[in-house]
Amino acid sequence: MFWDKVNETLAPGELAKLQLKRLKKTLNSANNVEFYRKQFSDAGVRASDIRTLEDIRKLPFTKKQDLRSGYPFGFLAVPLNRVVRIHTTSGTTGKPTVVGYTRNDLEAWAHLIARNMTMVGLGEEDVFQNMVNYGMFTGGLGFHYGAEKIGMAVIPSATGNTTRQIEMIQDFGVTAIHCTPSYAMHLAEVAEERHAEFPSLKTGIFGAEPWSESMRTELEEKLGVTAYDSYGLSELFGPGVAFECVERDGLHIWHDYYLVEIINPETGEVLGDGERGELVVTPLLKEAMPLIRYRTGDVTFRMDDGCLCGRMQKIGRITGRSDDMLVIRGINVFPSQIEHVLLSLPEVGNQFMVYIDRVNHLDEMSIEVELNREYFHGELQDLTRMQAKVVKALRDVLELRTSVKLVEPGSLPRFEGKAKRVIDRRGEI
Repeated sequence: MFWDKVNETLAPGELAKLQLKRLKKTLNSANNVEFYRKQFSDAGVRASDIRTLEDIRKLPFTKKQDLRSGYPFGFLAVPLNRVVRIHTTSGTTGKPTVVGYTRNDLEAWAHLIARNMTMVGLGEEDVFQNMVNYGMFTGGLGFHYGAEKIGMAVIPSATGNTTRQIEMIQDFGVTAIHCTPSYAMHLAEVAEERHAEFPSLKTGIFGAEPWSESMRTELEEKLGVTAYDSYGLSELFGPGVAFECVERDGLHIWHDYYLVEIINPETGEVLGDGERGELVVTPLLKEAMPLIRYRTGDVTFRMDDGCLCGRMQKIGRITGRSDDMLVIRGINVFPSQIEHVLLSLPEVGNQFMVYIDRVNHLDEMSIEVELNREYFHGELQDLTRMQAKVVKALRDVLELRTSVKLVEPGSLPRFEGKAKRVIDRRGEI
């Protein structure tokens, strides 16, 4: 069950040599990006000064807001005519983060997905239903091309229409599915209501949001699958960065593709194996958009023990965020994005509250926002129109359905210190 056994099982010494070689090449490529030229200059470090893997600590971190400030193509290290795919991910305000891919990038990405799926026993005999977004986010196409690479029959069912999803699993003899864990729970509930069974289904791949061991147990019981955790983010290609093997004790992060650090999010200090902190990643094989010491915001730890499967070092399952990002149905949302949208609408004020609930195993976001006094006159028709306007503006930016309640000016809580505008009521994930 190996796709690329030589590289998946490199000895530590050989791996370190390969990482350093690829790191030096990545740093040279990053010199084509104005942001990194300035960063290296400000730090007083040249690419040639990085002689060991530990030397990367001499370089500053890259943050998500840095990528946003480079919108749209400020982080490309290659001419635009070499870019063959563009994806976007959420930014902290109205502008998204843009990610570009060369042909080699897409091939590398598919190769990683092929590794992951082969690692859990999937192959050309399987029928794979991909129940995630096929739009500007990376979840759909990443798994699609990786699954095709290993010869699976791929059903690009995308999201929604749960009844039809159930029918396809049954009619096409689907053996493996990919979706968010919250949608998988919803799928299982609808199937139970319809008395639908899935005799062909054996493997469930779930990612894009944190989920617990108790949810794993429930999904396996309800769907009859073995459930595997998948981790990735668009800035690092997309899904496929790390994945569970059949041991399901931590996620293998592909160290020949990614140089991994765990840091204290407050101080930036690099932590040792077993110490929980923020995951920092330097991709080693990205052509279009190299990144140096990218702060993912995800909280995990390096596992210092080996794995019975013989593959590379692992990280623990993601347990949370070091920033205020929310994950709603697999989509990243920042409270600052919501604020940015609301401030652009004259009908509403700058006071709002966000509530996150789990309804029928799916995340639902509702927002209360104060009307501006000049628009608060109680006309039902006008209120309905304004509410629809706010809902549409939020959907256009977040690419997520929200419910909006317009409330009286002065009715929402005020805060003396840092405003707590998000109430997450989902309980255990």
